[in-house]
Amino acid sequence: MKPNETASEWVDFVVTARKYKTKCTAKYLARKRWEKPVAGEVLALLPGTILSVSVKPGNTVKAGDVLLMQESMKMHNRVLAPVSGKVTEVRVSQGDRVPKDFLMVKIK
Repeated sequence: MKPNETASEWVDFVVTARKYKTKCTAKYLARKRWEKPVAGEVLALLPGTILSVSVKPGNTVKAGDVLLMQESMKMHNRVLAPVSGKVTEVRVSQGDRVPKDFLMVKIK
């Protein structure tokens, strides 16, 4: 390790009982860290356009119910409720373009 490097730039890993050390790239160190998803938050997995919205705030949904339809990469995708509960927020409407990881619906 050079004097101007920090320990977090280096990673140890083991392959078939041999220990190696490698330096992490700047891109790897600057990446967005994984966060545990919140059970009732429905995020856009892909960027796209909202085709239709099937729920409103106050509606009760069961896990697996269709919340909305989204077009991404010329494919129509059904967005399903991950949990059962009451819809507290709907942040999209028909025709909206959403980026990846956009919070579309909240269920409590």
